[in-house]
Amino acid sequence: MGKQPVATTDAPSAIGTYSQAIKAGQTVYLSGQIPLDPATMEMVEGTREQITRVFENLRAVARAAGGDLDRLVKLTVFLTDLGDFPVVNEVMTSMFESPYPARSAVQVSALPRGARVEVEAIMVL
Repeated sequence: MGKQPVATTDAPSAIGTYSQAIKAGQTVYLSGQIPLDPATMEMVEGTREQITRVFENLRAVARAAGGDLDRLVKLTVFLTDLGDFPVVNEVMTSMFESPYPARSAVQVSALPRGARVEVEAIMVL
């Protein structure tokens, strides 16, 4: 089984030596997304806006790989403040339906470009 890179201009381009996602068989590993607007590559402002943008970016990459948010099976959420976790739940409620993906959430000291949130995912097609 080989690996295929997945790329789309509807999500921020990779900032470094990684792919937006890698497809291996029916499994797609989506790299962590931070809240960059793909059109400008600038960070969006506001906690809710950042969290929403991250999931919009993940949706774009998932679609480029042949899936969508409903195909995500595992999320890892990185927050610089776990106090933002209730907002993650609110945004997820508006973008996902039950059954929700499995999920882990951790607080980290910093994220790229000063982001408040980053989310990576695993998708099964």
